Amino acid sequence: MRHRKAGIRLSRNTAHREAMLRNMVTSLFMHEKIKTTDAKAKVLRRVAEKMITLAKRGDMHARRQALAVIRDNGIVKKLFEDLRKHFVDRPGGYTRITKIGMRHGDAAPISFVELLTGAAGGEKSRGKKGKGKTAAKKRIASTKATSVKPEKTEKKKTVKEKETAEEKVKAESSE
Repeated sequence: MRHRKAGIRLSRNTAHREAMLRNMVTSLFMHEKIKTTDAKAKVLRRVAEKMITLAKRGDMHARRQALAVIRDNGIVKKLFEDLRKHFVDRPGGYTRITKIGMRHGDAAPISFVELLTGAAGGEKSRGKKGKGKTAAKKRIASTKATSVKPEKTEKKKTVKEKETAEEKVKAESSE
């Protein structure tokens, strides 16, 4: 039975899984955006957000705990000095997972994992969405104004013409 065994194994043994997550979280803080599978992204999010929370604390003990996972002094320095400034006011949710489709080789679902280094409320994304919606509404309104409805009377005329032609044939045959 697998009772009370929290965490995702990712089909790897413990040492391989921990090494992979260390490498992924180091790459995430180095590049601020990485591409990976959905399952790995969900596990990576937990580790990365714990590291950012340690960076927000900012004391020596937190730095040593982060070094136990990341093991690269340059990346830990970047995390505790540069990236920390972006997340001081944010209470949580430091990463975003964006699904981008399926991998060609094995059809595994692939995602981008990125750090939210922008504003806390996400005003940038809201501004873009608002502009897109208004532009789309304007396009729809302009197409409605220029579109012309086809006349339905032509179909009725053809039906009437058929009836009159049939009547003419009957009249000629009766004569």
